[in-house]
Amino acid sequence: MYLYNFEFLQMTFYNISNPSETASLKNAVLKSISSESGLFMPTNIPVLPKAFFDRLPSLSLPEIGFEVAKAMLGDDISDADLRQIVDQALSFDIPLKKLDEQTHVLELFHGPTLAFKDVGARFMAGLFEYFLQNDNKEVTILVATSGDTGSAVANAFYDKKGVKVVILYPSGKVSNLQEKQLTTMGGNITAIELQGNFDDCQKMVKQAFGDAELNQHLILTSANSINFARLFPQSFYYFYALAQLGKTDKPIVVSVPSGNFGNLTAGLIAKRMGLPIHTFIAATNSNHSVPDYLKTGTFTPAETHYTISNAMDVGNPNNFPRMLELYGKSHTSISKDIKGHWCSEAQSHEAMKELQSQYGYQADPHGAIAYSGLKGVGISEAHHGIFLETAHPAKFADAVEAATGKAVEIPKALAGILDLEKKSIRIKPEFEQLKEVLI
Repeated sequence: MYLYNFEFLQMTFYNISNPSETASLKNAVLKSISSESGLFMPTNIPVLPKAFFDRLPSLSLPEIGFEVAKAMLGDDISDADLRQIVDQALSFDIPLKKLDEQTHVLELFHGPTLAFKDVGARFMAGLFEYFLQNDNKEVTILVATSGDTGSAVANAFYDKKGVKVVILYPSGKVSNLQEKQLTTMGGNITAIELQGNFDDCQKMVKQAFGDAELNQHLILTSANSINFARLFPQSFYYFYALAQLGKTDKPIVVSVPSGNFGNLTAGLIAKRMGLPIHTFIAATNSNHSVPDYLKTGTFTPAETHYTISNAMDVGNPNNFPRMLELYGKSHTSISKDIKGHWCSEAQSHEAMKELQSQYGYQADPHGAIAYSGLKGVGISEAHHGIFLETAHPAKFADAVEAATGKAVEIPKALAGILDLEKKSIRIKPEFEQLKEVLI
């Protein structure tokens, strides 16, 4: 039973590029993006009451997910159906581990594909199943991935009724394990190997949504974090992190490894809902257009640089407009809550090495960059610092072993995938080729 006296209404969204365009929850989820390629934002972000935060340390992850989702989604989904969606999505732990008095790591890689995107993908799959249960329609999910999104979406939507999944990924720019996860499922999952970069993948996905002929043939939607249903559930584990940390008077600083900035945007939504996170750190690799903006007030999309932390290789992040929208496009306001930090390849290696030698903790390149963000911005005994570890180090074993000199144990869930046959359709970064495959 939900304990708080919200006046629940139907949830509505607006297009941040054209606020006069609105959408229901169902339409925003199944459509994912507006007709003008604008991102949907909720018209209202509720603030959770003090009673919820008083109870937070006693709540389980699924209990937190249900109460946060109920507050945001209102009466669009019944309590029983929402609880089932949440329970299925959050069927694994997300532990907060203490490294020292100031430093904690939130491990987000305990789901089926060993990456943080399992949370959002599984919740989103539950919403799709709920909204499509009485529709005699087939939806095509078109998703661009720089690594982990594709495998999480494929796993979450595999064999779902009324859904086909088409995954675009940049050839040669994902790890071997990631590629195997993307390309070996078959069934309703199709992998397209693009001879280009991740920005090309994103560009072609957006072009597909705007193509009139294509949209006459298909009902297209996205499972990237441009879809609010993929982004929002990532807010759950910020609440759970503070539940595990327990009551404290110290300011809490959270460092988020960032590429498309969906994960950080979800954290900002959690903060807007009342979660007492003092400061976020936007930690990136050499693709640092957002840290540059936070420092200078000028945003300049950049050409993508390729790194060992490939999930963060994004030159023009999709969710940056949502971040600005949350702060009324005010650089002064946003830079009070978010600090930027970026790492070179050498600094990424050094962070992995330091975590191993100082704490005996084996981190993947993305988590190491988040750790570097805590160190770079600076936390003291007066703070609690949390960095997010977003993928199991085995997914980047070569890089981790090179940095730390220590072998990475490959979990059974990944080891078996290496022997499976890769199945992908290889195309050039030409929209007509993608269109031909889709139709």
